[in-house]
Amino acid sequence: MRLGLYVNLYADPADRPRLADAVEQVRLAEQAGFSWAVLGERHLHRPGYHEAVTTLAYLAAHTERIGLATAGLIAPVHHPVHLAETLAHVDVLSGGRLTAGFVLGYRPEEFTLYGARPEERVSRFEECLELLHRLWTEDEVTHHGRRHHLDGAFLSPRPVQAPRPRIWNGGRVPAALERTAWLCDGWTTSFNETDEELPKKVAAYRAAPRGPRSLGSEVIVCREGYAAATSQAARTALEDPLRALYDAYGDWKRTSADAARYAQPWEDIAARSVIGSTAECAERLAHYEALGADGVVLRIQPPGMPQADALRAIEAFGALTS
Repeated sequence: MRLGLYVNLYADPADRPRLADAVEQVRLAEQAGFSWAVLGERHLHRPGYHEAVTTLAYLAAHTERIGLATAGLIAPVHHPVHLAETLAHVDVLSGGRLTAGFVLGYRPEEFTLYGARPEERVSRFEECLELLHRLWTEDEVTHHGRRHHLDGAFLSPRPVQAPRPRIWNGGRVPAALERTAWLCDGWTTSFNETDEELPKKVAAYRAAPRGPRSLGSEVIVCREGYAAATSQAARTALEDPLRALYDAYGDWKRTSADAARYAQPWEDIAARSVIGSTAECAERLAHYEALGADGVVLRIQPPGMPQADALRAIEAFGALTS
């Protein structure tokens, strides 16, 4: 089972613009055998949130082997040429280690910040990914679509990976699964997708028609994760900072259909997570492999968790990859 470390990018006002903790975690994850360091995107957050693409470049300079992924960038709010160019450069700088993961987005204020409208997000998403494919693989691109117009556009340099970096997408509803199968190479689940929901959605995603540019149909399960000597030690380290993060998510996701999932008791959270003793975590990872997962991305450090606790958990999961 391939593991990803979901990197905590929440900014402490006293620690800007340093990312020393993230670098330490990702370098340890690389040594421990993790396959990816995975970054998300967030805006209009106080006290702050480190920008994802420039952070990918920073992590590329401090690592050698680990994959660098996003899960995900809010594709509809970005201009596709700028997005294609910056991500291509991350792939170049890292020697071909990029996986570009996207989401549709849900916060109206983030769309307003970028001058986009939420009701346009599907058409913007689809056009953005079409142009990413083309700009990464074609010598010259002319395109006249609903949102963007290009004449003789090209990237130089293009990504290192051939034919291009892999593309992931998140989403929970049937239309999102179909869109992912057609336009992308992998589906990233939500962190709060229940185990009962997963088999049906994995089957639906893999049964959906693949687009002509698709490179496959990976399933990447995103989960809260903490491994310790005992299940109680794992709960003690994780519960309070995770609960604080979930309370914040409940506010951020007030316009989202899954907002209520962040107001659940610990037992429900643990039931859809990889939390416990190392033996219990090994069983949980095997469970997700049996459900069809090709990888599991673990969010180990919510804001407020001490660095030492995060490092201990990364080492414990690393023992399971060997």
